[in-house]
Amino acid sequence: MAPDHDHVRPDGGIDTLDPPPIDVLTEDTLEPETLAENAPRLETVVELLNRPALARVYVYICYWGPVAPPEAMEALDLSKSTTYEYVDRLVDLGLVDRDDSMRPQQLTADPIIIVEQYVPIVITPTVLHALALQEVDEDVEYFMDRYGLGKLIAALRGAGLHFAGNTTQRMVASDIDVRETEAMMITYALKPALAVGREHDPFFEYLFPDVHDEMDLPDLDDVADAPTDSSAPDR
Repeated sequence: MAPDHDHVRPDGGIDTLDPPPIDVLTEDTLEPETLAENAPRLETVVELLNRPALARVYVYICYWGPVAPPEAMEALDLSKSTTYEYVDRLVDLGLVDRDDSMRPQQLTADPIIIVEQYVPIVITPTVLHALALQEVDEDVEYFMDRYGLGKLIAALRGAGLHFAGNTTQRMVASDIDVRETEAMMITYALKPALAVGREHDPFFEYLFPDVHDEMDLPDLDDVADAPTDSSAPDR
């Protein structure tokens, strides 16, 4: 029987045992030259996913740039040496542009998006923000330690549906297979990522094409300035 790729679970995923259609693997997509060209972008995203502290700096610059390194240092409560270490690495990765013609130097970052249509998994600044929250939020840190990134993305999708009024926290818990208390915890912990992402992430609709404009989220004035801070109303 052919895999049913039209069946999307409430958490936004599909049956993970379903393989992608074989016709995706064409001579063009499997050309060594093509694979080599795409490798750096994939490796860049993998490094961000593996280093939430680095992702946190990237998201701040992406959302609030142009900013000077001292601004990022103060907003994210980092040491000077750590700030410049992360900035240098992000510049090396091609994620951050540094304008040395100005004093202080100015940092900017373009938003990135990775879409894998057959998993499906979508990585945007909002997802990276959710990941980075573990640096400042014990609830997100606990959830990541217990369940990992894949389920965090599913929880982010579930939280968006919840704040849009399409699902209850009990349904989120069932959909992503966690305890109800954990679903409640992570749903509200991810609220800052949703609130700031809706305003600043140009790819927000890729995560929530159906409910992106229906979520009951706080105004940004009610969320702490740094986009990777855990503060949010109703926590």
